Amino acid sequence: MPPQYAFLTNTFVSLLPMDLSGRFLSFFKQHPLRAGSRLLLAASGGVDSVVLCELCHRAGFPFLIAHGNFGLRGEESDRDEAFVKSLGLRYGVEVITERFKTAAHAEKEKCSIQEAARYLRYSWFFRLREERGLAAVVLAHHADDNIETLLMNFFRGTGLPGLTGMPATHEDGRLLRPLLGTRRSEILRFASDCGLEWVEDSSNSSSKYTRNFFRLQLLPAIAEVYPKVEDNLLDNIGRMQKIEALYLLSVRQLKEKLCKKLPSEIRIPVKELMRYSHTSLIYEIITDYGFGEKQVGEVIKLATAPSGRFIQNEAWQLIKHRNWFILAPRSGEAPSIAIEEEEKTVLFAGGLLSLRRVSKERSVLQTDASIAQVDAKLVKYPLLLRKWKEGDYFYPFGQRKKKKLARFFIDQKLPKNRKEAVWVLESDQRIVWVVGMRIDDRFRLTDATQSVLEITYQRTEGA
Repeated sequence: MPPQYAFLTNTFVSLLPMDLSGRFLSFFKQHPLRAGSRLLLAASGGVDSVVLCELCHRAGFPFLIAHGNFGLRGEESDRDEAFVKSLGLRYGVEVITERFKTAAHAEKEKCSIQEAARYLRYSWFFRLREERGLAAVVLAHHADDNIETLLMNFFRGTGLPGLTGMPATHEDGRLLRPLLGTRRSEILRFASDCGLEWVEDSSNSSSKYTRNFFRLQLLPAIAEVYPKVEDNLLDNIGRMQKIEALYLLSVRQLKEKLCKKLPSEIRIPVKELMRYSHTSLIYEIITDYGFGEKQVGEVIKLATAPSGRFIQNEAWQLIKHRNWFILAPRSGEAPSIAIEEEEKTVLFAGGLLSLRRVSKERSVLQTDASIAQVDAKLVKYPLLLRKWKEGDYFYPFGQRKKKKLARFFIDQKLPKNRKEAVWVLESDQRIVWVVGMRIDDRFRLTDATQSVLEITYQRTEGA
């Protein structure tokens, strides 16, 4: 037995029914805790959470108890709170309670009472975990809860993850469900054998709540035709979990094959992606960037759309550019930067500019687009460094006619995200340089030039 389980003595094991003790101990062998870790046990006062407290106490886990009073059952809610506080006295641990305005939250967010209660309690649990420096939140969900969750997911519509039930661990191990493989009948038997007391939630007998309807009416009706329905559903959950693991492995390999990661964008070949003709693959790619199931159809339409079309959310945009999909962060508003004559370097959101003034005789002609060489006497300070905007125009080097930047970008076949990232350097309301691309012909070096302003652009990581 590993050192972290030294406290799980033979005495402890002998006090438990072997089926329940085996599952409980096996769970923590698979998900070991660091020495001295403290847990936050969510306790309603019902038999499930009471048994969870007893198991953790006997195992020697340091823990705190959290109880949320949702104020939905009047005196009964207050009774439950008082009972959970008595559990704290029994085990000599701290009990943290919170009273929630559940109905008010549901009305404000336009959601059901059940959804409001779930949001309030989970938000509170994770906040407590962070504030108290606790290892994990531990919940008393069991196998029967998992069956109900599977059915609820199935009937309201779900993908493969919904068919796998609740995960035994979640949030990178910050949420644990060590009883998920245990039937409620085993929990009741253990509670009875140990002489434990608990409180009953009267709302559990009402079929007006969806979960109760499945437990009290639907499952018993199905069991009349398929007596082993619950065992079969648990087996299905296990099979679906194995299928999901294989699915995720395949998806990861396909994403690595299709998604070419560049410093500031991800490129995906349109034809190759569409060749798979699989909406699930599209979903798995775009969901990493905040897009949802509803956008899958939009991506399929985008595949045959003209270059430049796009869809976007608050943080990302997916652009059709010729034969590629380009995933790129949306560019936010960036401030303009005034550059005085004495400044030698300027760090900005698009990278780094280095400026120096040299005589024409000492200047070596550069052809690199990241270096601009302009006639210093034509430049008026302060220079203005800013993002380009619609309506901007300049005289591209070598041309005597002005051209709008939007048209220039089209000629350069610049994708939308690259356009949005372009900065310009301006002197006296005239563009000197489209940074990293082309200088304005009005500032070019001529035979009359005596002094050269040389500006070097270096793209920094993340720019």
